[in-house]
Amino acid sequence: MTATEQLEGIKKTEQYLTNLFKARFPFVYVPTWEEIRIVELITNIANSQAIKVKREVFIWSSTEGMKKNLAEGQEKISNVDTPNDALKFIDDYNKPAILILKDIHTLFGTQGKSADYNFIRKIRDVAGSLKNAEYSKNVVIIAPTLVLPVELQKDITVVDFDLPELSEIKELLEKMIEDMSSNPNLLIDIDENGKEVLCKAAQGLTMQEAENAFARAMATRGQLTMDEIDIILEEKCQVIKKTGILEFINTKLKIDDIGGLENLKQWLLKRNNSWLGKAQKDYNLPAPKGVLITGVAGCGKSLTAKAISSMWQLPLLRLDIGKIFSGLLGSSEENMRKAIQTAEAVAPSILWVDEIEKGFGTTRGEMDGGAATRVFGTFLTWMQEKTKPVFVIATANNISCLPPELLRKGRFDEIFFTDLPTYNERKVIFKLHLEKRLKDSISEDFKVTDKLLDKLSKETEGFVGAEIEQVVISALFEAYSQDRELTEDDLFKVIKNTVPLSTTQSEQILAIREWANERAVSATAHDESYNYIPEETEETTRKKAKAKKDTETVKRARGGRTIDF
Repeated sequence: MTATEQLEGIKKTEQYLTNLFKARFPFVYVPTWEEIRIVELITNIANSQAIKVKREVFIWSSTEGMKKNLAEGQEKISNVDTPNDALKFIDDYNKPAILILKDIHTLFGTQGKSADYNFIRKIRDVAGSLKNAEYSKNVVIIAPTLVLPVELQKDITVVDFDLPELSEIKELLEKMIEDMSSNPNLLIDIDENGKEVLCKAAQGLTMQEAENAFARAMATRGQLTMDEIDIILEEKCQVIKKTGILEFINTKLKIDDIGGLENLKQWLLKRNNSWLGKAQKDYNLPAPKGVLITGVAGCGKSLTAKAISSMWQLPLLRLDIGKIFSGLLGSSEENMRKAIQTAEAVAPSILWVDEIEKGFGTTRGEMDGGAATRVFGTFLTWMQEKTKPVFVIATANNISCLPPELLRKGRFDEIFFTDLPTYNERKVIFKLHLEKRLKDSISEDFKVTDKLLDKLSKETEGFVGAEIEQVVISALFEAYSQDRELTEDDLFKVIKNTVPLSTTQSEQILAIREWANERAVSATAHDESYNYIPEETEETTRKKAKAKKDTETVKRARGGRTIDF
């Protein structure tokens, strides 16, 4: 959504409320946490020329009673202690007015409490009286959640009041920077693009939460730069934690920490910052919808999901399908809607659905009364129709279990296939894990040379990335158990004793490759190093035949579709 569209959204809400007041709608219900913002908006409307007949504004709460909003402050109104008294006051008031009632939703029946039917009856009585009153009068109910008894559904109009738009947050940030610019102990070094990135990161927070996040960023490090985006994301984490369904994944994993998968990396790099205004304004580009990554287990699918968060500097939310399904009728569907609303509230964000086939697979039974089907339908519709910049990354090991409607164009931007690492990729993976874990105290005489990496890569034909990591870890355990330095023999000993996944699940891997041949893009760039032929011995002759067969299979799988990166 562009800044212009966001500004139009703000004006649309203001105009809608103005029209309701002008049309003498007696009761309006605004579910929102932001009392200050909505009270300010209503006050502005009441005093604007657009409403034609200006209104006085009164505010009632259970703790402060009735007060009148004035330009110089608030004036206490005595003898208006209960919500019934407040309704009687507005009904009897002989001037145009707007009454704001705070948190009376508890009287409508919530959290096991019974409704106050005398108060509900009073609302119905006053609703009819206000419509025919001599003066224009309206009542606005403000509450953090929507609770509407069936008796009032025809008398009350519900108005959505969205969280602050980008333009509002940017205005807040500009004001804070202006107020703090004279502080000699604060470094402010951020350009217009940086401000937009910080404000985008703060979207999904209330105005008060956004102000707190910016203030905390300034106070923590004594500066405001692009580096403070992590503090903003931490504040968003609080919003996510409160849902109990989504999990905020805090990761420092970088895209360079993943060996290989160059096609997938390039695809992701090209879409970095594509949710910012420049992509939409100058190139008319929509925010990317998402990507499905399938392939051999242990080949970097989950690592890629975590690395995207660091590369794009967006919050990563993990959706646990198991938390969606609940025993109560209708609660599963509500949980999915809540998860979607949270992901959109903190947008731009990344929603990670790990092993999606286990939650939405065709093998899921109908023992749940069709809840899985309804939840899946809600998720599909949202993926197709969503307008908020929520990038969905789904990973799957057994792609054949996924229903075809999830795989069609429009749900995901692309489907990538991660195969067994190539010769060069295995070298990179070994180098990453060895350099990550080795310290001078345990590897003084151990050198990670290109010759060693070549040899390790040749000996691990058919190993996945996770197995290569475990080779390094197991070799270090071998050295640790004997309180000595790591040696090359430790690595090759572990390799010799490891039976790779490509051997134990060869049939499944071939089936995945066959599926990906026409339906997915290879995550790995073409690598002719697969033609490596071991030395001619009886053992290597057998390996050579197997490697040749695998090479041809890989070439066929990767030859189906390519992208010119």
